This record gives sequence, structure tokens and C-alpha cells, in this order.
Amino acid sequence: MNTILLVEDDETLNSNISLALRSEGYNVIAVNTTVAAEKHAPEADIILLDVMLPDGNGVDLCKRIRKKIQTPVIFLTSCDDEADIVRGLDSGGDDYITKPFRLRELFSRIRANLRRVPDVPEMELTAVEQKLLSYLMLNREQYLTREQILEYLWDSKGIFVNDNTLSVNISRLREKLSKTTGSGRIVTKRGMGYKWTEQTDL
Repeated sequence: MNTILLVEDDETLNSNISLALRSEGYNVIAVNTTVAAEKHAPEADIILLDVMLPDGNGVDLCKRIRKKIQTPVIFLTSCDDEADIVRGLDSGGDDYITKPFRLRELFSRIRANLRRVPDVPEMELTAVEQKLLSYLMLNREQYLTREQILEYLWDSKGIFVNDNTLSVNISRLREKLSKTTGSGRIVTKRGMGYKWTEQTDL
């Protein structure tokens, strides 16, 4: 059962959306502040996020969430200006739905974004390894250069990942993957970079 984090400060709307999502078979964590949302974000498979919240801004919250996890974020907001939409998507949002909206459209958008979530093998991973693996799996069958990966992994508030550190993390990740029953693996191609593949004939 997928877990949805709903961040909405309108009590009536929060209650109605929660009820509708649960009727569709989702587990729902319903909150109304950025503090509560940031706390529960790691538990969610997808996040439905309002922009205007009583203790902050959903766009700024999305930026903070993106530094820790890659869970899909769908903005649900009445802010429908093009500039607002661009800000939301540029902050790391995956989708943007303006109010009022149809529930069937919301359910469809949720299903579409959940299909993009990689099925990461269960194993003990460091924060850098988890972020690296998620990035490779989100771009499966596409080579990513070392520069692209380093730019993605860089976090000014976290651990600096340089070229040598990346090589070490790739090596450790491969070792851990070899001990799982998953079918995927990391492929290296000189001059092109790394990719996640589930093909066995490479």
C-alpha cells in the first residue's frame, strides 16, 4: 500500500482529499504545517503539497525535501500564475495541479508519478549511496556522466562528494548490489559514464 503525505492547511479540503485517497486504497498522512510535513516526508511514497501554509512556503519546503529525498512532489495550490508554476517545478516539484481540481485527475497524476518511483533493493545504504542509486534508477538505461552525478549529489549543507569519493561510492554500491537478489546493475562505459540497467546481455 502506497503512503501519501498530504500537506494542506484547509481543514475541510484536507479531510475530503484524505477520505477520497483512502477510498482508493492509499495510506494517508495528513498534516497542515511545513514542520510536520518535513518530519513525515521520509515515510511517504508521494507528497501532495500546498504552497501557502501557516508556517511557511511549500516551494521552500520542496527545496529542503529535495536535499534529502527524491520522493515525487505534486503541488496542489490555487496559485495558478505561470511564474508560480515555474517556481514550483524549479524547486524540485514533479507536477503542479491548480485548485479547484477533479479528483479523477488527481488520482491519475498520482498513479503516473508513482510509476516513476524506482524500486530500490532493500539493503543498508549510506545517504550518498541511496541518493546515487535513486538517481541512476530514475534515469535507467541512460548513461550519466560523472559531472552530472557529482552535480546531483552536491549538497552545500551535506557531505562534499568529489571525483574520488564518487568512485568509492560506486564501488561500494556495486558490492552491496551483488549481495541482493535484484536483477539490476550499474554499467560503466568509458567516455560516457554510468547507467542502471536490468538487461543481462551486456
